[in-house]
Amino acid sequence: MNSIGAVARFIGLSLMAFLFGCSKAPESAPVVAPQPQPSFTPYGSWSSPITASAVYSAFSAIGELQSSGDMLYFVESDPAAQGQSGIKRLDSNDNVIQVVDAQFGVGSRVHEYGGAPFLAIGNSIFATKMADQRLYRIAPNQPPVPLTPEGTRQADCVFFTKGSRILCVREDHRVDGEATASLVAVNLNQPGEGEVYLSGQDFFSSPTINPSNTQAAWLTWEHPNMPWDNTQLWRGELDKKGAIIQPQQVKLPTNGAIMQPQYSPDGTLYFIADFDNWWNLYRINAMGNIEQVTQLTGEIGGPAWGLGRNDYAFESNQHVIVGLQQQGHLDLLRVDLDSGVSETLATDFASVKQLISHQGQVYFVGAKETPERGIYRVTGRGTELVYAPEIAAVEPSYIAKPVSMSFTTADGSTAYGLYYPPTNPNFVADTGSLPPLIMMLHGGPTAAASAAYSGDIQFWTSRGFAVFNLNYRGSTGYGREFRRSLYGNWGVADVEDAIYAAKYLVQQKLADPEKLAIRGGSAGGFSVLAALAFHDTFKAGTSYYGVSDIEVLAKETHKFESRYLDQLIGPYPQMQQTYRDRSPLYHLDGLNEPLLLFQGLEDKVVPPNQSEMIYRGLVDKGVPTAYVAFAGEGHGFKQPQHNILALETELAFYGRVFGFTPAGELPSVPLQNAQVLAR
Repeated sequence: MNSIGAVARFIGLSLMAFLFGCSKAPESAPVVAPQPQPSFTPYGSWSSPITASAVYSAFSAIGELQSSGDMLYFVESDPAAQGQSGIKRLDSNDNVIQVVDAQFGVGSRVHEYGGAPFLAIGNSIFATKMADQRLYRIAPNQPPVPLTPEGTRQADCVFFTKGSRILCVREDHRVDGEATASLVAVNLNQPGEGEVYLSGQDFFSSPTINPSNTQAAWLTWEHPNMPWDNTQLWRGELDKKGAIIQPQQVKLPTNGAIMQPQYSPDGTLYFIADFDNWWNLYRINAMGNIEQVTQLTGEIGGPAWGLGRNDYAFESNQHVIVGLQQQGHLDLLRVDLDSGVSETLATDFASVKQLISHQGQVYFVGAKETPERGIYRVTGRGTELVYAPEIAAVEPSYIAKPVSMSFTTADGSTAYGLYYPPTNPNFVADTGSLPPLIMMLHGGPTAAASAAYSGDIQFWTSRGFAVFNLNYRGSTGYGREFRRSLYGNWGVADVEDAIYAAKYLVQQKLADPEKLAIRGGSAGGFSVLAALAFHDTFKAGTSYYGVSDIEVLAKETHKFESRYLDQLIGPYPQMQQTYRDRSPLYHLDGLNEPLLLFQGLEDKVVPPNQSEMIYRGLVDKGVPTAYVAFAGEGHGFKQPQHNILALETELAFYGRVFGFTPAGELPSVPLQNAQVLAR
């Protein structure tokens, strides 16, 4: 809590330093070239080189890493290909070449959120194509060959090296009702149905095979659980053809969210579990008993929204490399597997993902509070950057640094977040004025605000906005109990935390109480709508594909999340009235603040009708409301031009609502009932 006061003092002292620094220097002082004096310009009106185009036009994201022989393969999106993804290869000399063009469009939709879309075997790639979800064999100098039938989705594949087949997670959408899940063997040389090895559970994930090709392990879970609630760990023997025989569920000490089973080089099965409230590392010893390897007060990994997470990797039989989240801070650690003692390798990463063992070393995808990001390699007691994707250069003086903080919220609980002050070397605001605030809400709602450099956050702060990236109750990184504290309270606790955070920042003179905006996507978008419908703290809101009617969502959403609301709110239809009580669509009488809505028309997670219903209701009521829909976009926008238009439109929207003139040429806001703002 004191950290917020420190930010306020820092801003004040910085201004004083500037003013006093303008006085004549003593004669003994060295001659320094005069610096341009900042212009006194209202918050929100500052011009910035961090444009929406700079944020998205040159931004490529790195996905899964995978080792095959002496080559390291990885997925990378390409802005020039409308955000589609291809596959690149890093050789032993750290040279990078493209092996699958981004126009092919690699991507999985298993569980809708996808992940783990390819498997590399030698020089061949087996990749799922986003457009049709079929698995293709892509060999050098040959056209891609589809191996799996239409209507099926395959991902998270592993190779049985003794046979010409791979084991994949499959969703079969050719059946009536819910898609059926299975583990299926796909023949590498012959297209066809493949052979279903295991089925009968609601969900499968994370198949892995031991080094000797004699045993496999995998995870399952059943409705209404999500993979961060309660999962089951299984093992089975492999016959000579790779078929799983004698599958047995591993007996665990208690229920919990088990993740990422992996065999060590010596064949010991490890996994992550939150049995002691924190996601720690466990293993099954030679006697078949469960042993806790780490006892860290922090989280190794996060919720498995997508397949293919790798949050630890074996450096040897003796050591494992992990990324540990603690109270919003991340450390890269080397852990001794015998003693559990950890050694810190790096503290300057804000995000560490996709840890993988390759050629006796550990590689990972890392990001920092600065724009630096890419693929790193662990070297001795440190790390080195081996590949950096294309990024737009940013002058450091424009970058707002996050301040981690905690604050007291409803019922004496604690919530967390990252505060970013307005930062631009060319401008200061008039003394006594306060910046507009953008309260950012992540999705999930079990995701987490990250301190990793985010171009869209810097877009706002460099224009004179303050940003608070909220980790409300239910967020990951603070233990199982904190994560589950949102259960039964979705639409209440998360909204309370946003309200209390805004009021606290106002109390600390870090935000203008008349210029408080709230924005969020997906579950965060729902919280935006609920905050506006049930409270009057925020003066404007922006919802990206947010939920307005929870009851409709319970009836229409996809299989993966079709029972998630049982946890977040309660079983439906038994608690139908609670669903309606929490739905912003049924409480438009309380929603009077201007609202901006963005929606992808191909969204299968939160269908477009969720935005369309509340848009029509508010327009009819006379509330200033704008709705921008993007054809060809799903749950989260991929095409750079759509992200650019959304960000610029949002800036123009806040200018209209809060009465300032943003710098630069911006698109018009399709605002209905705009005349209300002039009253």
